[in-house]
Amino acid sequence: MAELRTEEEQIQAIKDWWKKNGSSLLIGIGAALAIVFGWQAWQNHQAQQRAEAANQFATLLNAFADESDENASETVAFVAETLRNDYGKSAYAIYGNLVLARQQMMVDGNAEAAIDSLSWALDKAADYPALSLVVRNRLARAQFAAERYDDALATLDGAANADAFAGVFSELRGDILLAQGDTDGARDAYITAREQNQQGRSGILELKLSDLGVGEGA
Repeated sequence: MAELRTEEEQIQAIKDWWKKNGSSLLIGIGAALAIVFGWQAWQNHQAQQRAEAANQFATLLNAFADESDENASETVAFVAETLRNDYGKSAYAIYGNLVLARQQMMVDGNAEAAIDSLSWALDKAADYPALSLVVRNRLARAQFAAERYDDALATLDGAANADAFAGVFSELRGDILLAQGDTDGARDAYITAREQNQQGRSGILELKLSDLGVGEGA
C-alpha cells in the first residue's frame, strides 16, 4: 500500500505541476515551433527571391547580347528597372544596372543616364566592397565623359581602400586633372599610377607621361 500511495502521490504531483506550468510549457513550445517554421519560410522566400532575380538578370544579359533584336535596349532598361524595384537588395540588381549603364554609355551615348544608373548601383553596393570599386570606377568614368570633372574626382576620393584599383584610379585622376588644365597634378597622378600598377608598366600610361615630359626612367 505504501508503494501505491507513492505512485498515486507521484501522479498527483505531476498533475499539480501540469496545472501550474502546462500553459507556459505549451506557449513555449508553440513559440519555438513558430520561430523554426518562420525561419524556414523566410529562408525559402529568400531562395525564391534569389532565383527570380537570377532569372531576370539572365533575361537582361540575353537582351543586351542580342544585337539582332531591335527592342533589346528597351528590354534591358525594363528588366534593370524591375531588378531595382523588386530585388533592390540583391547583387543581381547592381549587376543589372552596370549592364544598363554600359548600354546607356556605349549604345545610347547618354552619359547622364549612365550616371544615374551607376549612382544607384554604388549606393546599393556598400555591402559588396569589391563590386563597389567596379561601380565607382565606371561612375567616375561616366562623370568624366559628361565633363563633370569635380564630381568624378569626388567619386574617386570616396574610395576608402582602392586595393587593386589604386593604379586605375590614379591614372583616371590624371586624365581628369589634365582635362581641367592641371598638368602638374596630372603628371603627379600618372607617376603615382605607375608606382601602383600591379601589372607592370602600361604602354598607354607611359605615353601619357611622355606627353608631359616624363621619361621611363623618372
